Amino acid sequence: MPGLALTRLTLSHFRSHKAAALSVDGRPVAIYGPNGAGKTNILEAISLLSPGRGLRRAAAEEIARQPEALGWKITAQLHSLHQTHEVETWAESGAARSVRIDGKAAAQAALGRIARVLWLVPSMDRLWIEGAEGRRRFLDRMTLSFEPGHGEVTLTYEKAMRERNRLLKDQVRDAAWYGALEAQMARAGAAIQRNRSTALARIAAAQEGAETAFPVAALAIPGPEGADVPAGEEALAAAFSDGRARDLSAGRTLTGPHRADLEAVYAAKGVAARQCSTGEQKALLISLILANARALAEDFGAPPLLLLDEVAAHLDGARRAALYDEICALGAQAWMTGTGPELFDALADRAQYFEVTEEGGTSRIEERTAP
Repeated sequence: MPGLALTRLTLSHFRSHKAAALSVDGRPVAIYGPNGAGKTNILEAISLLSPGRGLRRAAAEEIARQPEALGWKITAQLHSLHQTHEVETWAESGAARSVRIDGKAAAQAALGRIARVLWLVPSMDRLWIEGAEGRRRFLDRMTLSFEPGHGEVTLTYEKAMRERNRLLKDQVRDAAWYGALEAQMARAGAAIQRNRSTALARIAAAQEGAETAFPVAALAIPGPEGADVPAGEEALAAAFSDGRARDLSAGRTLTGPHRADLEAVYAAKGVAARQCSTGEQKALLISLILANARALAEDFGAPPLLLLDEVAAHLDGARRAALYDEICALGAQAWMTGTGPELFDALADRAQYFEVTEEGGTSRIEERTAP
């Protein structure tokens, strides 16, 4: 059994799954079936065993099975660092998400203390060529995997910034109204910057010297259009104060860690990720997920749960086999989806297999033998 693995997962009224139960033994899990059958819904459920809104970033009320709209529930047995935890998360109709660990109510941040979860989904394939917002989310998910408190400090920053933006939109010019909010933003913003920088340093160290079939990505955190973002509490506080006139004109805060970007370069070629081919961009993403997992295996004491949706897309047979070998060598429980069992041939009996079908809007899961 890996140091971190799910051994049981049950879903109730979750998306297309009216009722589903999977028992697994810690090996990687290959889930296959036609598009729209409900494969990704399983991965989304597992992603909600970590802090945040999961891999689809859906609001709690969007997840409940329709048309019943009764709310939803996920229960899981999680083996983590020689301990077994019973985890439940749910939302009743119209209510926010709740969490219970070992029978006791818990904050979402507590999920990050007993497990780490990383994911790669098809919508991320355009990460390097679309807007900075998606790259910031990717950066912050990596950061959160190393520092579970990163989510809370980010919320603190965003709440203070919303208040400041409200003042800016209302054209308030009294400096006293801004001082306390900007001090709070500067403290939280400096913590965000430290956490992000630490995460990138851990990723870089995990890539250095690693034997992998996937390319190394050199990462940096520039500001908008390559500009520098003021770093540190004092510099941020000064930038917020000095920028009030400009921000008043724009009606929003124009500098700070909320404007940072994530830049990746295919190190061996010296080519920016946005200029790479589709296949190279996918390989760079996989490389970063694997590096993140290797670093977490050292820091947390066990590799994270990996959720790899349609992972075979843009990978030839050799690259797929190399990915499966790296996952197994890492000892991670990876949950992977694909349209057919042939995509997982190279895994053979190193994985468990489940087929997902759908009829009348309801998904059905059946365990299968290795292809």
